[in-house]
Amino acid sequence: MLRAAGLAKSYRAPSGGQIQVLHDVDLAVKAGELIVVTGASGSGKSTLLNLLGLLEDADGGELWYGDERVSALGRSAKSQARGRCVGFVFQSFLLVSSLTALENVLLAARYVGRPAAEARRRALALLEQLGVADRRDHYPAQLSGGEQQRVAYCRAVLNDPPLLLADEPTGNLDDANGAVILDGLRRRAGAGAAVVVVSHHPDVVAGGSTVYRLHEGRLEAA
Repeated sequence: MLRAAGLAKSYRAPSGGQIQVLHDVDLAVKAGELIVVTGASGSGKSTLLNLLGLLEDADGGELWYGDERVSALGRSAKSQARGRCVGFVFQSFLLVSSLTALENVLLAARYVGRPAAEARRRALALLEQLGVADRRDHYPAQLSGGEQQRVAYCRAVLNDPPLLLADEPTGNLDDANGAVILDGLRRRAGAGAAVVVVSHHPDVVAGGSTVYRLHEGRLEAA
């Protein structure tokens, strides 16, 4: 489902010059796999996810979603590929404060033009499955951290994306809420999605099909 070859990324240092964050990263993720990437803070894990999810452009290398070389697409086409193929779960939730839980989940449907009634049925079913259906009309500020992440997870999987990317998805959660999100990620892989998770959490690492470590900008088997 996902293949990266030779991905590289650098940023301009405040004092001038370049800081090389990623060096020639190769990664292949099949449908049904749950890949976990670990590494020290600042090792480039979030940058790697941003490149895999087309949120940032790599300085070098190529990226494929299935048979499509998405790294060669223009900005608009990349945005369409991202909306069609990728779901994101972020540590900081990134819910829109002015929208209710249900409205936040339904945002994902707008990016792919999904029929409103169908999307609403699917969103309500997901909120029920994650145990937050009774909070659907509440705003993010009225939700606990665990509830916000459950809502964010529902948004990420609303369109059944073939690729799910999660950046420390249990990092701000207690064990009970973390277990709910981890179970959801495992179920997505079990349903055939390719799942890539950045995490230090032992339970997440233990649940990976394969575990990699980012060290000095290079991806290696853990």
